[in-house]
Amino acid sequence: MPGSAEQQTMRVYLRVRPFSKEERSDNEDQDCVVIENSQTVTLHAPKGSATMKSSEKGIGMSLHKFSFSQIFGPETTQAELFEDTVKNQMSDFLDGKNALIFSYGVTNAGKTFTIQGTPKEPGILPRVLDATFQFSGGRRYEAMDLKPYLRNDAQYLDPDQVKQERSAKAAIFALFKEEYDPNRASGGSESLSCSSNGSSSSSLSYDQTVLGSDPTDAGSSQFALWVAFFEIYNECVYDLLQPSLCSKSKKRAALRVCDDGAGNAYVKDLRWINIQNMGEACKLLQFGNKNRSAAATKMNQSSSRSHSIFTMKLLKIHCSTVQRISEFSLCDLAGSERCNKTKTFGERLKEAGNINNSLLILGKCITALRNNQTDRMKSSYIPFRESKLTKLFQAVFCGKGKASMIVNINQCASTYDETLHVMKFSAVAKQVVQVIPDKHLESLAPCLVGRDGKPLVRNRMIDSQALESHLSEEELLEEEDEADMSLLPQNEIVNMIESLRTKLLAERRRNLVQEMEIRKEMGDAMLQQLMESEELRSREIEELKESYQEKLENTFEMYKDAIKEHAYQSAMNNLEDDYVPLDEFIAEQEKVEALRRKLSQLETLSSDSRGVSAVPTVDESCQTQPSEDSDVAGDDRFKRLYREKCAIERMCEDKQQLILSLEKRLVDLSKTLQQVRDGFLEKSAQLEALQRKTDDQTKSMEEILQDNIDKDREITSLKAELLKVSQKSPVLPKTKRGLLANIREAVTSPRKGTSGRTLRKTVRTQHH
Repeated sequence: MPGSAEQQTMRVYLRVRPFSKEERSDNEDQDCVVIENSQTVTLHAPKGSATMKSSEKGIGMSLHKFSFSQIFGPETTQAELFEDTVKNQMSDFLDGKNALIFSYGVTNAGKTFTIQGTPKEPGILPRVLDATFQFSGGRRYEAMDLKPYLRNDAQYLDPDQVKQERSAKAAIFALFKEEYDPNRASGGSESLSCSSNGSSSSSLSYDQTVLGSDPTDAGSSQFALWVAFFEIYNECVYDLLQPSLCSKSKKRAALRVCDDGAGNAYVKDLRWINIQNMGEACKLLQFGNKNRSAAATKMNQSSSRSHSIFTMKLLKIHCSTVQRISEFSLCDLAGSERCNKTKTFGERLKEAGNINNSLLILGKCITALRNNQTDRMKSSYIPFRESKLTKLFQAVFCGKGKASMIVNINQCASTYDETLHVMKFSAVAKQVVQVIPDKHLESLAPCLVGRDGKPLVRNRMIDSQALESHLSEEELLEEEDEADMSLLPQNEIVNMIESLRTKLLAERRRNLVQEMEIRKEMGDAMLQQLMESEELRSREIEELKESYQEKLENTFEMYKDAIKEHAYQSAMNNLEDDYVPLDEFIAEQEKVEALRRKLSQLETLSSDSRGVSAVPTVDESCQTQPSEDSDVAGDDRFKRLYREKCAIERMCEDKQQLILSLEKRLVDLSKTLQQVRDGFLEKSAQLEALQRKTDDQTKSMEEILQDNIDKDREITSLKAELLKVSQKSPVLPKTKRGLLANIREAVTSPRKGTSGRTLRKTVRTQHH
């Protein structure tokens, strides 16, 4: 049905790699992957995996089920995989439609084996090439003068360019012959050679079905197959078919990903090679694989460190005209990996980071496509341009071709978590709906361009209007200005010049008045804006001044209250420590006075006793014992009084120290008050400066107002002068026309009365 569009979900296939001997010996076979049927697979988390640990904590599940378009077990052969996955897209490719197949999975999952295979078991890519040659058969276009251009166009090559293409092709095959000389040891030449004999024999089972898919391609139509092979390594695009890559001393040149103006991305300066048979195709494939970036990791001895893309363009040619171009791309994605398991470091670590980043962006694009299709009210941004891989395949994901994905996994228990992540990504990809517009083949016909890149044919015929459209504006003006005005009389020319001068003066006056009015309006608007901003600034300054004063007053009061509170608390603390009741203090004073009197009496008695005669009598000897007792009692009392005196002196010293500490605190508080006073004075000075600045701006505004008044007076005087001039020489208003049109009108006006005058005009002849 014309105008309709084909809608289908993206085809996602799953291929499970069999165990190797080393993996079985390492006890990797723990029944992690169980194929239920041809479309359902179940994943069981092994012990020790992060998924199992999370499920034991109650986070997530240990059992996951996924559905695919078709599942291929470990026993699936390469031929069966091609028949069930690629045959439909191969038929579309031969019918003139675009196709994309990319393999996705963790490292060491068999992606490269699926795409390219081995010499004994060719993969998808050699089988697609062989099927294409079987389809074209004897209708191959051997001339190399029609080559793909940009993304969807074709370019016509002159003999020199054809010679260059043949030389480049011969150079690649010469390097291939030197590298893989048959005289060398047979053990060193083992690679993905996919010899034409082997591949042809392996493709007999499906060629008949593919050849029968397009019965209309009969007659005189011929087919030309051009191929390109490049890789994306560390987010840089490198051509794998450049002969200079074989020289290790030269650094590879990175290519740019550009846009052709129609939203299609292409690789600029990418080398396209025309191939005529399967032998040439296998040589190119082997030559490109030799230049591809690969390295050994702990999980894979030949790990691909880049995304390789092999693109084929099939040109259908009829009578030296390209009727259509179809494109088939096979992308071998590098495997996602965890650095702690692959033990990568240095350059390998950088490669792994770029690989994981590009695969992450691919996942974001597919997730955004799915979300936009499920919820059309909330369309999210699709980050196609954040990675070169997604930018190149944006057109296919957006409906300009069919895309399918082959997910490769292994059954090892050590890589279960990475495998689960890959399966979740494939589940999202399977929900993406591709809308393929069903357009007529004529509308999809490529544009044939010349050597300079300009289109030569439009609608299968040379477009003369398109050729004339290439003339520049200056050439057209020169053609119009070739009219001969020498036949006009002199007075008519003078009158024409005077009228044009009058019109020019009038136009200048109008422009001047308009300019003055515009300037006046702009000045008034600017003045109004300045006044409003000045008023706003004044209000802000007043508010700031008030707020600063209020803050200073609050700060000053806060400091005063804090000082008072601190002094009161200090005094209360000291009173609590040294407080003595008045009665006790008076009693203690009385005791001290009594002790002092007794002390003086004792001193008096002792002095008197020293004056008595030293010779004792009998009576005195009888009284010696009582006097000695009284002396001992007096000494004890004296010692006690001395101790009390020392305690009183120490108490007085403590009181003196307390008084000194209080005086020091008062000095510190006075300094703080002085600092607060200085800050207040500084803020007051700043406010005064702002006030002076406001006064200056007010004066400048008054000067601007005065200048505007003077300008208004000048404008009024100029209008009066213009009014007087317009009254003296009035000009009739006429429709605005170009200068060239006015000259033509002036030239043709005298021709109407005279039939003998003619204008000569150069006639350009059209060359076909």
